[in-house]
Amino acid sequence: MTAQSIDYDSLMQANLARVFGERDASRRLKAVTELYADNATLYEPPDAAATGHAAISQAVEALLANLPPNFVFTSVGPAVGHHGMGRLRWRSGPPDGPAVVTGTDVARIEDGRIQSLHVFLDPTGA
Repeated sequence: MTAQSIDYDSLMQANLARVFGERDASRRLKAVTELYADNATLYEPPDAAATGHAAISQAVEALLANLPPNFVFTSVGPAVGHHGMGRLRWRSGPPDGPAVVTGTDVARIEDGRIQSLHVFLDPTGA
């Protein structure tokens, strides 16, 4: 798969919904194995990193455990990308309420799968 043929929006939207939006561990791990390269790394602020499918799924599980059960992740517009790098802005909070957290995911994509994902949180009050 060439960089020109990457569907950045589909891949990054699927990651937001099927990985970060999935509270069932087995379904989330299945999504991680489909969307991420075998040796992929998830980088979260301020300095956490998880490498490999199981570790990425566990890192997301820990994140979700610290959020209220009704919080959802929603994209803010489509993902955009070029040359194997994609960006997706997102918000999290109650489905029909104000965003409590906003941020941006930046992914390096190789062979149609996420090789690395860097999660950036917007400053509070921004």
